[in-house]
Amino acid sequence: MKIKSLMVPDPITVTEDASIEEAIELMKTNSIRHLPVVSGGNMLEGFVTLADMKTGLIPSMLAGLSLADLMIRDPITVEPDNDIEIAAQLIYKYKIGGIPVVKKGKLVGIITETDLLRAFIDMMGILSASSRIDVVIGMEPGSLNKAMQMVQKHGGEIMSVGITGQRARKRTYHFRLYPCKTARIKDALEKAGYKVTEAID
Repeated sequence: MKIKSLMVPDPITVTEDASIEEAIELMKTNSIRHLPVVSGGNMLEGFVTLADMKTGLIPSMLAGLSLADLMIRDPITVEPDNDIEIAAQLIYKYKIGGIPVVKKGKLVGIITETDLLRAFIDMMGILSASSRIDVVIGMEPGSLNKAMQMVQKHGGEIMSVGITGQRARKRTYHFRLYPCKTARIKDALEKAGYKVTEAID
């Protein structure tokens, strides 16, 4: 999935000559926590967050700090044709809440951790009615395919598959299924030597 399909296009922006109070009010009014700072032609100049604004509000009143003093210059950015995995990795690595999306230096959107979480929830079908079975599977060739075939053979229609323990010799696969009875699937997998850690109808 590309960032352009998930980003908020044409986000609310501010110029660096705006006051800190104006930026905070803009964020509050529009229920946003990130504000790109742009110049003429919508060229990205910086990035500010609500946390930055709140931190700088009192000092600005005392020492005359401006928005330009608080904004992040040369912020981390992504391009609209990048994969969403790139944005997710950057947000996780740098512990940031949002990233401006630019094309040739021009702001075209913004993508936030909330957007990525929504995409993950949609892809995994977490908010849909579903059943789930968690299976510990070793690294032997064909083990995953065999388990998937058994799930399907015994009445499970797979909606999505998640994985934990990628660095371990044995990994737990979380099969999210369209609503079904999981008892038959669990029994079949265990008889075949798999360890089922969770089975939820």
